[in-house]
Amino acid sequence: MVWQRMERKMNILSKAVVVAAGALAFSASAASAAIVCNDEGDCWHAKRSDFKPEFKLRVHPDNWKWGPSEHFKWREHEGHGYWRGGTWVEIR
Repeated sequence: MVWQRMERKMNILSKAVVVAAGALAFSASAASAAIVCNDEGDCWHAKRSDFKPEFKLRVHPDNWKWGPSEHFKWREHEGHGYWRGGTWVEIR
């Protein structure tokens, strides 16, 4: 009887650990996303945020939203790079 209660608690605990590990893995991958904006008002989603300062980009968290008096536009693109003068510049 004591053994069954202990086994049941261990089963519940192991399920809780699996759920917590899954939530942690999901949040870690979601946290790696960013919104990047250039000084021309173009914004896009980026998986990496290792841009050089001379690119003059602002990196925001993925949940960032611009304010009502700010004027930006979404310009999505695949790959790692940035928008400059309306052209996508690929970074390798």
